[in-house]
Amino acid sequence: MAITKARKRELVALYRELLGDSQALVIASFRGLSVAETEKLRHAVRESGGRLMVVKNTLVKIALDESGYPLPEDASVFEGTTMVAFALQDPAATAKAVADFAKEHERALRIKAGYLGMQPVTAEQVKQLASLPPLPVLRAQLLGTIMAPASQLVRLLAEPARQLAAVVRAYSEKDGAQAEATAA
Repeated sequence: MAITKARKRELVALYRELLGDSQALVIASFRGLSVAETEKLRHAVRESGGRLMVVKNTLVKIALDESGYPLPEDASVFEGTTMVAFALQDPAATAKAVADFAKEHERALRIKAGYLGMQPVTAEQVKQLASLPPLPVLRAQLLGTIMAPASQLVRLLAEPARQLAAVVRAYSEKDGAQAEATAA
């Protein structure tokens, strides 16, 4: 089915807009996926904060070029049926969604390559990105690393006061026990 030049311009503009909003891309080839399986993958990518599109190879290459992205060295990346997952929020989560689906459907979906920022990455590097923890977990780990020295410092500074309070309490309990003994 031929598409008009106006529709092609619309698609290039849409691809450029998505490229501008994306932190990463996952480029995959698919063959033999049912509509239900494709929708399941779209849902997983959407849940990860991304968007999955079946793209026209020539038009996405034009959009990449116009957006300043270098084309991958492997020209076969944009051959055959191609879908692109645009990571709009969390690159690791979007890559993980596609990689997990590719593991379940090895015959039908194959990761070809991707982009991290504006740099092309190989399929293996996309899989490594997918193995990273999600962004909230990374933030929590970073916050824990930053907070550890501060919490140790607070404990260190509070320890003498805690020990002094324990001594005062022990003396007050001792004095209270002696007062009760003399009153009885």
